[in-house]
Amino acid sequence: MIFAVLASAWLMTFAKWFPIQGIDGVFLKDYKTLIRAHVDFVLMALFCLAFYAIKIPLPILACWCVVIGGMTNPGVFVIAAFDTHFWEKPVWKVYTALSFAITTIGFVWVGITILAYAL
Repeated sequence: MIFAVLASAWLMTFAKWFPIQGIDGVFLKDYKTLIRAHVDFVLMALFCLAFYAIKIPLPILACWCVVIGGMTNPGVFVIAAFDTHFWEKPVWKVYTALSFAITTIGFVWVGITILAYAL
């Protein structure tokens, strides 16, 4: 996720600093949505680092759900930034629903584990 943060930052920076006639707007359709992906990658990376830093034993499967969601949720925005019809396509609706479900399961599971540990 941290590498995705860096890659998206460089991509956005170069897209703004060095616009290339005929390429900009052709591949990267929605700059603001790429910013959303960047912010989402940052937040997901911070959550993963925070869960590791608290040193509470967490279920491995819950951690995998959080990590998978940490990559696929921002991935929704990445794909949407390059495809203006993203939100209309059934395959991406299924991908988004699965991504959100896996992420939610992981975060709820981790949250319940932390709460149980605290009590």
